[in-house]
Amino acid sequence: MDIIQEAPRPGRPCVFIHTNHKQILGALVGAWSIRRQSAHNERFDVCLIEHANHPFLHEREGQTFLRDGVERVWRNEDLQSFTPLRFMPPQLMGYEGRAVVIDPDVFAVADVWDLLSRDMQGKAIFCRPRNRKSRSVEGRMATSVMLLDCAKLRHWRVEEQFASMFRGELDYKEWITLTREPRDSIGLFESGWNDLDRFSQATCMLHTTKRWTQPWKTGLPVDFTPADKFRKFPPLGWLLHVRRKLLGDHAMLGHYRRHPDPNQEGYFFGLLAECLDQGLVTPELVEEQIARQHVRGDAFEVLRRVPPTGTILERLPATAA
Repeated sequence: MDIIQEAPRPGRPCVFIHTNHKQILGALVGAWSIRRQSAHNERFDVCLIEHANHPFLHEREGQTFLRDGVERVWRNEDLQSFTPLRFMPPQLMGYEGRAVVIDPDVFAVADVWDLLSRDMQGKAIFCRPRNRKSRSVEGRMATSVMLLDCAKLRHWRVEEQFASMFRGELDYKEWITLTREPRDSIGLFESGWNDLDRFSQATCMLHTTKRWTQPWKTGLPVDFTPADKFRKFPPLGWLLHVRRKLLGDHAMLGHYRRHPDPNQEGYFFGLLAECLDQGLVTPELVEEQIARQHVRGDAFEVLRRVPPTGTILERLPATAA
């Protein structure tokens, strides 16, 4: 499997996976899923964008920024400290060509070339709304999977935008949901290209987005900081805010739970089994990730009982419940 670090080869479209050390196994499995499911692998690159390679993120450790109007502390050890890097592909592409960027908990089910090569109708960005029921670009957008026309995104300067969060000029939530992007620059792709914890025959990319139930983390202590719920339910927001201030980011959050859909757990571990069989991931890496509590302790036991990936795909329902 051909995976390049950071920069793609000139003139080639690229699928970028942004990640950190806590989600590196997911990123590698995601990269394999892209190659496995594509009939056009010779036409695009797959690149990892790793948190460890970007000092501007590390330099902000312990500093405060705004997230949805609430003051938060930047922690590089947070599960999702890689998220600003999802805006880096245009820069890495020299502001030319096409790119797809995905989170490290996204796994291809369809051929990504069908997304990379589609007519973008003059738009700079294709993605989906965060609201599952919406088909409008007027609200907040889900940026965990995006198709990008890099030449139209020269204003994406990640280090500058990241720094502006700490000056109070840019709210993280506004940045991450494209609130400040011109509405006429955004197009919508089918929700199946970023299927949020829904897995059916209509799924093109499975996104195990509910962090509490990510299949490779079942049983581990929670190591992410939940969003404050001030907009949805202010009393809960204040309780979460006080908990963080008094007890720390992850106190009283409990453990990751098993994913309610066995097909989603099975698909991840089926892909991981294929990675191990082909030497794309080593047992030593999995053992290291278990020891660091980035991967569930019974991962090898799950691998021994998981059905073949093809079997899981064959038994998917026609539509998600």
